[in-house]
Amino acid sequence: GVFLSMDKEDKAIAPEDQPAAAAAPAAAAPDGQRRGRRSSSSRDSGRRPQEDRPREQSDWEEKIIQVRRVTKVVKGGKKLSFRAVVAVGNGKGQVGIGVGKAAEVIGAIQKGVSDAKKSLITVPMVGTTVPHPVIGRQGSSRIMIKPAIKGTGIIAGGAVRTVLELAGIGDVLAKCLGSRSPLNVARGAIDGLKQMRTFQDTAKLRGITVRQMLS
Repeated sequence: GVFLSMDKEDKAIAPEDQPAAAAAPAAAAPDGQRRGRRSSSSRDSGRRPQEDRPREQSDWEEKIIQVRRVTKVVKGGKKLSFRAVVAVGNGKGQVGIGVGKAAEVIGAIQKGVSDAKKSLITVPMVGTTVPHPVIGRQGSSRIMIKPAIKGTGIIAGGAVRTVLELAGIGDVLAKCLGSRSPLNVARGAIDGLKQMRTFQDTAKLRGITVRQMLS
């Protein structure tokens, strides 16, 4: 009789203890949440929004002259890749041509831009035009460049126009003679611009003044 009464008392007490035990984790849950997770406001408070960050304005402008798919024969088949011809200039007399090859178009363009910035040249100008006529050569391409009066604009086409625009030349006449390959035409235009000399440059090379040279 004593054992039965003890069992009944345990059974009566057990249901009353269960809600108290269940309430303890429930009460601890909010504390655990506060400890484990940080609110979004506290996490984002240390970050500055992207709109507020000042963006650097670059003077360099990039133009793609040509993108083509090329293949290389390797052991076991052909390897496909892309070649990009890119021109870079600041519109203030500096311009360059670069070539990049990669498995993806974006990678080829990025390589071309970095290659173009390594081969920049400075173009001497008289006002908005070039100092004198010149013929640039690259391979079987010949590029004739002539000065023009103000208001003429850039009379050129293809890759030559791109190079002259990025160099900042406003009035000029140009004509492609020979091969019309975009890469050779662009390099031919760069070769012609390299040959440009002003009166001051020529007089300095000869060791005389401009007045002595023109007299």
